[in-house]
Amino acid sequence: MTFDLALFSSKLKKYREQFENSLDEVSVSTGISVQLLASLENGERKPTGDEVLILADYYKCDYQFFISNEKLAPFEQTETLFRRHGDQFSKQDRWAVQEFLFLCECEEFLLSRLPRRDYKAFTFIKKGNYFIGHGEEAAKKLRQHLGYSFNEVSSNIYDDFRRLGFHIFRRELGNSNISGLYIRHPVAGKCVLVNYSEDVYRQRFTAAHESAHAILDEEKDFVVSLESDKKSLIEIRANTFASRYLMPPESLSNIPDSRNWTSAKAIQWANRLKVSTEALAYALKNANLISDEAQVKSVRVPSYMKIDPELPEDLSIGSRQRKEGLLKRGLSSFYVGLCFDAYYQKFISAGRLAEMLLVDDHELNNIATIYGQILKYGD
Repeated sequence: MTFDLALFSSKLKKYREQFENSLDEVSVSTGISVQLLASLENGERKPTGDEVLILADYYKCDYQFFISNEKLAPFEQTETLFRRHGDQFSKQDRWAVQEFLFLCECEEFLLSRLPRRDYKAFTFIKKGNYFIGHGEEAAKKLRQHLGYSFNEVSSNIYDDFRRLGFHIFRRELGNSNISGLYIRHPVAGKCVLVNYSEDVYRQRFTAAHESAHAILDEEKDFVVSLESDKKSLIEIRANTFASRYLMPPESLSNIPDSRNWTSAKAIQWANRLKVSTEALAYALKNANLISDEAQVKSVRVPSYMKIDPELPEDLSIGSRQRKEGLLKRGLSSFYVGLCFDAYYQKFISAGRLAEMLLVDDHELNNIATIYGQILKYGD
């Protein structure tokens, strides 16, 4: 394969501009001088193999992306994403998205070596142009596909969609207007990012909402869900799917005295269904069980009642805080477990393990301790 210097230089410069970095910042992080970086971006010299690897590691992408014409990184998606919604993504959030996509690609690699036994692929064919109907029917079909009864509530919504082959990660974003996003990665496939800055029950709804995009808008390279953009048809469809998946009308109508609500009852059932009272109110209204949602959505489920499936109640305060810190960086228990399983089965080295967990050697030891894992001496 002939190395295309002009293409390499173009990709290198565009990647830096995507993430709003100066040459000085890249130089500090990579150890490559500003002068050398400038000459590489200008196509004045061919990079060494080490330089390609260092730059690929810095930008969290496959090194082959820089030396081939193949679509081996989500470069086109992120370039268009930041160009179209650039005012929504701060410099820090752009890096958060890039690390999220890196984790998705790593998870895809790990699952190719350690496939899930409970994997259940799901497809839904849209018929007609009735967007709300698409969301309703897809939610119903998926619940049947996963074997849920009409009144069964999923304890771990994230695992539901991982079973479909989606890559689901939560990551703290600075912009509260972004509830989540869906990206179709050229290697990893369907990738969903949930903003961890949101309320824990809102995160559940967002996971279902973004997964709706993965099911119903799979032809798109990406979809960004903004709080300020709730009236678009695809957002209405995704909200309908999420509501029906989490709160089927049959389940709501089975609630005792389902047409009469008090504040205490609203909190009780919102907590049982693991949704916000606002989401419950709209679901009840859409199911024609109430005409005025004001009393239901005027109260909030207290934070102490909400349990994150990845932060169970039996964790000590210290362990909870440490695991929560990892979740904010995108490291789910599912993903961390996969990484260590691959390490124990010698699919990856300790160095690659640290890279996949976005940490250095010292932090790797800390993560191993938090998760009760053991690193092999001298590995």
